[in-house]
Amino acid sequence: MKKWIIIAAVAVVVFWCVGIYNSLVSKDEGVKTAWSQVENVYQRRADLIPNLVSTVKGYAAHEKGTLEGVMEARGKAMGVTGGNLSEENVAAYGKAQGEVSSALNRLLMVVENYPDLKANQNFLDLQAQLEGTENRIAEARRGFNEVAKEYNTYMRTFPNNIIAGMFGFQQKGYFEADEDAKKAPKVEF
Repeated sequence: MKKWIIIAAVAVVVFWCVGIYNSLVSKDEGVKTAWSQVENVYQRRADLIPNLVSTVKGYAAHEKGTLEGVMEARGKAMGVTGGNLSEENVAAYGKAQGEVSSALNRLLMVVENYPDLKANQNFLDLQAQLEGTENRIAEARRGFNEVAKEYNTYMRTFPNNIIAGMFGFQQKGYFEADEDAKKAPKVEF
């Protein structure tokens, strides 16, 4: 009789551990899926950039430095991946993408000097697509952060942290606001 009680207790513990492990795997896959969506929307933006630069180039050829800056930032960002989604890798990815955003903002400020370009339907369409993509990026980053938080919380909660440690599950990083976003804008009249 004692033997069956011990076997039943061991079976309960094993099934409990398997349940925690399977939940960790499921949540980890959720984080990977959310990350894929982040990469998809950033890829969409990267795909729009050459068309935008080509359109602007036709009107603002002497803004070569700004145009090259956008393409250079795009190239660098394309080379950075999230890797294992650690805090460092997610921060590096976010920084590279932030540089693309800064370069695009500089380009769009330059465009203000070219009324003919601002009236060009192709440019207007690309600008609208870019704005929509920026909204999608913000939403994908928010979604990734939510899923990563859920995973991290589950993984770090006792006794789940024991199972997570045994099987090498690692905490995921978050997207954070750029340093420039933390500074209040300077308004001068």
